[in-house]
Amino acid sequence: MATQLEFRPASSADLPFLMALRHATMNEHLARANAARDDAAHLARILFQFEHAQIISIAGQQIGLLKAYREPTQWYIAQIQIAPAFQGQGLGRLLIDKVLAQAGHDRLPTVLSVLDGNPARRLYEVAGFKEVGRDGMACLMSCPPA
Repeated sequence: MATQLEFRPASSADLPFLMALRHATMNEHLARANAARDDAAHLARILFQFEHAQIISIAGQQIGLLKAYREPTQWYIAQIQIAPAFQGQGLGRLLIDKVLAQAGHDRLPTVLSVLDGNPARRLYEVAGFKEVGRDGMACLMSCPPA
């Protein structure tokens, strides 16, 4: 894909976009898992590690969120969300590969948590992630450094 993704740090001005994005991308999965999906729950997840949140745009149009960061012993992907109109175009894989490349450079594994029933799990498995544990309604996954 020749799409040029643009990244910039998220700010409080992005909260309405991030709230709408979260509702659009997660409500179905949260409902299936019988997990909270009210505005307070969504906002808490958005604000978790907010200093690492990056707004993703294509040609100036906001299309998603990447929240990933380095911890002492690993890279952690906290959130990847792509607006439904832009899903299925390989953008999620581009974002995963971006984080895995940095983790490979740092010679660290990458970990994440994916909600049970979320089809993104298949994307993570194709990228090399394996289940390493469980956390309530989520699968913990890890990918060794490349």
